[in-house]
Amino acid sequence: MNGTQFYSADYWGEIPQDWQFIPIKYGFNLIGSGTTPPTGQEEYFGGSIPWVTTSELRENCITSTTQTVSELAVAEFSALKIFPKNTVLIAMYGATIGRVAILGVPACVNQAICALAEPICFEPQYVSYALQASRDYLLSLASGGGQPNLNAEKIKSHYIPCPSLSEQQAIANYLDHETVKIDKLISAKERLLDLLTEKRQSLITNVITCGLNPDVPMRDSGIEWIGNIPQHWEVEHLKYHIAKIEQGWSPQCDNFPADEDEWGVLKVGAVNAWEFNPDENKRLPTDLKPLTEYEIKPGDILISRANTTELVGSAALVDQVRSKLILCDKLYRLKMYGNRLYPEYLVFYLRSIAGRFEFERDATGASNSMQNISQEIVTNLWIPIPPIDEQNQIVDHIKANVLKLDNLTVAAKRTIELLQERRTALITAAVTGQIKVTA
Repeated sequence: MNGTQFYSADYWGEIPQDWQFIPIKYGFNLIGSGTTPPTGQEEYFGGSIPWVTTSELRENCITSTTQTVSELAVAEFSALKIFPKNTVLIAMYGATIGRVAILGVPACVNQAICALAEPICFEPQYVSYALQASRDYLLSLASGGGQPNLNAEKIKSHYIPCPSLSEQQAIANYLDHETVKIDKLISAKERLLDLLTEKRQSLITNVITCGLNPDVPMRDSGIEWIGNIPQHWEVEHLKYHIAKIEQGWSPQCDNFPADEDEWGVLKVGAVNAWEFNPDENKRLPTDLKPLTEYEIKPGDILISRANTTELVGSAALVDQVRSKLILCDKLYRLKMYGNRLYPEYLVFYLRSIAGRFEFERDATGASNSMQNISQEIVTNLWIPIPPIDEQNQIVDHIKANVLKLDNLTVAAKRTIELLQERRTALITAAVTGQIKVTA
């Protein structure tokens, strides 16, 4: 900084001599939160007042919301305040904990959001960037077990660098200009990931229902969502190929994974990805006796019975697995019967568009965030069944082609990580004065 003097702070490090550190509580006249009206009473929703939930906090400017509340709700619930435009929002718990946004319109918020309004010595967009730069620090302050949370007092007591208002505005303008470039690159890579996922599923669906020979005679499968299949294939219910279906055990566990020599209970996330992930588990408390009949074994086929609409029915084949991992209540385990259905072929089918159709159509639940499929739904699935040697060929073909897509996916994800790190570093440098921005 060309001779500018600095001094140190515990978290932020050095800032210019003429800047200050100010706790957030001294920078805003109004700091509050909100609430959620009773969801069963329709008169409180669908009004003209935007109502923000934490899922909408994405380092963005919020000008519209998924849900709205009525004037009656605001009148009857004192915790439901209308915050003005330019209020800074930060998520206190949930999947988006620590993420921020700024109100582009007056709005109410739910109870998981801390709202910073009526600034005294802060420019709102600058504060948004300062909170983004210190998100890791704020997360380190979060407390709680299954759902760590920040509270308003911790946010109020958080110190952020405070240059003059004109410098804050200049820094915010600079970061608006620079971060949008990085955000566009990130968005492009995220679109690529979506396209790769679609291509993967399309590739699997095509060969899992049509086979590898484009010249083979075809016939109508009789199942609308499966369509035409090779003439020599069969279509049968899954129940004729499984000897057993069971769900596991979900005791109250510790909120951290088990070590290699400890008993752990799988989480439903163990099958969310295309491959089985044994690290998705919680340690079984030492005072609980494990139900060893639910221990996971190589060759098990696992299916999530309770999850979001997009993930319910996710399937994975257990290849190699360490000992002392237990099936949880939210997973089904299939044991195969006979030798006419190859386990890897089955899992690929369950991951295909045709396979997922029945799960998503027949799942039940009050909301998209928690859908359930019964054992009957699983056992009554229609499965196209080629000869076993053809199933093996299809599996080998899928693996070879999916590997190429996986390599592209890994590279895109790594690029996104690097761009996000670059974005955070740029913001941190700007809000601590390491980058000279002219007011």
